Amino acid sequence: MTKHIGHNLFGLFQSRFPKDTSDVFLEHARGELSYADLEILSGRYAAVLKSCGVNKGDRVVVQVKKSPEAVLLYLACLRAGAVYIPLNTAYTLTEVRYFVEDAKPRLIVCDPNSKEQFVKAFTDEIAITILTLAGDGTGSFINRALKLVPDHTIANNNADDVAAILYTSGTTGRSKGAMLTHGNLSSNALVLHDYWGWVPGDVLLHALPIFHVHGLFVALHCALLNASKVVFHNKFDTDQIIKALPHVTVMMGVPTFYTRLLETPDFDRHTCRNIRLFISGSAPLLAESFNAFENLTGHKILERYGMTEAGMITSNPYDGERIAGSVGFALPGVKARIADQNGNELPYGEVGVLEIAGPNVFAGYWQMPEKTAEEFRADGYFITGDMAEMDKNRRISIVGRAKDLVISGGYNVYPKEVESIIDEMPDVIESAVIGVPHPDFGEAVTAVIVTNDGAQIDTDTVQTFLGGKLARFKQPKQVFIVSELPRNTMGKVQKKVLREQYADTY
Repeated sequence: MTKHIGHNLFGLFQSRFPKDTSDVFLEHARGELSYADLEILSGRYAAVLKSCGVNKGDRVVVQVKKSPEAVLLYLACLRAGAVYIPLNTAYTLTEVRYFVEDAKPRLIVCDPNSKEQFVKAFTDEIAITILTLAGDGTGSFINRALKLVPDHTIANNNADDVAAILYTSGTTGRSKGAMLTHGNLSSNALVLHDYWGWVPGDVLLHALPIFHVHGLFVALHCALLNASKVVFHNKFDTDQIIKALPHVTVMMGVPTFYTRLLETPDFDRHTCRNIRLFISGSAPLLAESFNAFENLTGHKILERYGMTEAGMITSNPYDGERIAGSVGFALPGVKARIADQNGNELPYGEVGVLEIAGPNVFAGYWQMPEKTAEEFRADGYFITGDMAEMDKNRRISIVGRAKDLVISGGYNVYPKEVESIIDEMPDVIESAVIGVPHPDFGEAVTAVIVTNDGAQIDTDTVQTFLGGKLARFKQPKQVFIVSELPRNTMGKVQKKVLREQYADTY
C-alpha cells in the first residue's frame, strides 16, 4: 500500500484498513468485497480516470444506481484527487444539463439506459468522456477497469483541496454546488467516529442512497475509519432489513425507515438484540415515532442534524440523554449560535437563525463567490437558514426553516423551483408549494394553486406536466385549487397559514 500522504481523505481511510485486508468491507447481494479488493479495484478505477484525462482537481459527474462499484468509483476519485459530483438518480436530463454545464466535468459516468441521451446532450458542447456503470456492476467503466493495471498512487492533496461538489437547489431555482474539501470531510468523519462510540467489530447496515451526505459521507466514512464491515443494501426493503438487523450493530436511516419498521409485525425487541446504535437524520423524527420505537425495542434513536454545506453539525449524545424533538449539541470543534437577522446572538430560549463555524463548514459555492459571501457573516459564521432555539445547556432544537425548504423522504425540495414550473402551466395564475406533515415521508410536497375560472387542473394533470421536468420526489403529492393565496400587508404569500390549513392532509 502507498503511505498516507498529505491530507487526501482516501489516504486517511487506507491508514485505518484492517491488518488482515481479507476482512470484508462490503457484503452485498452479489457477494463480498474485502479491504484488499477495495485497494486493488479503487486502483483500477483510478487508472480508468487517468485514461480519460481526469487529473487532480478535474470534476467527475456521476448519476448511477447504488452499487458496490459506485462506492469504489467514489473512492477512486478521492485517491486520484478528482472532484466527485454525485447526482440524484431521479434527476431528469433537463436538471442534469444544468449541473454538467456548470461543473464542466472531464468525465460523466451514467446508467447504460441514459448513455444515448447523455451523448446527444453533452458531447457537442463540452470535450467530455461518457462511460456507463449499471447497478449490477456492468458497464463500459468496468470493462475498461478490467483491462488496466491498478494505479496505487494517492494524490498529495491539501486539506483545502475540493474533494466533492454536492448540488443543492436554490430558493431562486438555481442550484448551488457546495464545495466540500478533504479537510471538511476528514474532520467531520473523525469527530463522528469518536462521538458515536465506534468500536472494533461494529457492523454497519447501509440502506441509504449514496448521492448525498448521509449515505455517502456519514455512513461510509465512519465505517471506513473503523475498518468495519458494511452490510450493503441497494434500497430499503423492510423484509430484507429485518433479516439483516440481527447481524449488524449500527444502523443509520431516515425517519421513514423507522416508521416502516414500526409498521411491520415481524419487527420486535429480539430483532434488535445485537444493535448498539440506531441513528436518524435527513428529516425531522416525530416524537411519536421516537417514543414508539423506544417502547417496542428498548432503543432510543439518536437524532442528529446536518446539511450539505457542513456535513453533520449537531448530535444527541451517545452517552447521555437523547430527547425527542431535539438534535442535541454542536459537535466537538463546531461552534453554533442562535442569531437574529443581523447576526446578533440571541439569549437562550429565543428562536432565531442557526449560524455555525468549524472545520466541517464547506469552502463555498462553486463559481458563486457573491452567493458564498452572502451566506457568511463577517466573523466567519455560516448562516444555515434554519430556525432554531438553544436552551441554557446549549441543546439545540430546529423549529422551522427560514427559506421554506421542504424535506421529503430525506430529500431537499425548494418550493421556488417547483412553483416556477407549475406557473408555466396553461390556466395557472400562481402557485405556492409547501411541506405538509406526512407519516411516511416526514413532509410531503403539496401545491396550492390559483387557476383561471373553469380550468380542469388536479393532482394528476400537475404531475403529468412536471414529468420529465422535475424529479419525482419534487412533485406535489397533492394539489389544492383555491381562489386566492393568503397574503400579508406587504403582499407576500403567507405559507405559514397554508401549512396550518393543510396540516392534516396526510
